[in-house]
Amino acid sequence: MLHVTANDRYTIDALELGPMANFVYVITDRKSGRTAVVDPAWEPEAILQLAKARETRISDILLTHSHYDHINAVEPVLTAHDAELHLLKAEAAFWGDHPACPTLHHGEDEIRLGATPIRILHTPGHTPGSACYMIDEFLIAGDTLFVWGCGRCDLDGGDPEQMYDSLRRLMQLPDTTLTLPGHDYSDRPTATLAEQKEGNPFLHCPDREHFVEYRMHVHDRIRQEPYKSVKKGTPQDCNAE
Repeated sequence: MLHVTANDRYTIDALELGPMANFVYVITDRKSGRTAVVDPAWEPEAILQLAKARETRISDILLTHSHYDHINAVEPVLTAHDAELHLLKAEAAFWGDHPACPTLHHGEDEIRLGATPIRILHTPGHTPGSACYMIDEFLIAGDTLFVWGCGRCDLDGGDPEQMYDSLRRLMQLPDTTLTLPGHDYSDRPTATLAEQKEGNPFLHCPDREHFVEYRMHVHDRIRQEPYKSVKKGTPQDCNAE
């Protein structure tokens, strides 16, 4: 388990679970004892055990998107806890009918986890309704932004041009913002946006055309996991000279 932060208002922990190295984030509001789980998948018993050990109740489930590897433990968590499921309206349309009857949101909506506000950012590209969740300087980014990478756009619902625009909007956040990605694909689990601007090749693309070519045809051919920081203009960069 990765302890992301523990302050006097809330804690954020990350569980790395499953065959695809998913990060499942567990946010607990200290005042109310309410806990939110972001993208429950693969090992529900580990998620439930953490809540039990903390003596908290899982009141909310936040989905960054609806791909199977991010939602396959939703039902067991809902069975164990009377939690509210949250996702963007655009993602619900992409996902289709679901018996959990999620609460639907738009970008810039706010979820209140007790005294902890969670801002929702609509970041399409990996899927039409992909979301990031912002808690102070912590950006839970799902499959939109990895450390030194970004999500695929060649799966159903993907759109590289939308991804380009979403990443550019994220780069307007403060440089101290800490990226909390949806998968442990890189040589480190987190990075600030300042570090991402220096080392993430997807953020070096000079325009949308270069980004689409790099994301769809170049990146997967020239880079291997774990992703490492890439200097601007080097052979593995989007803007290689």
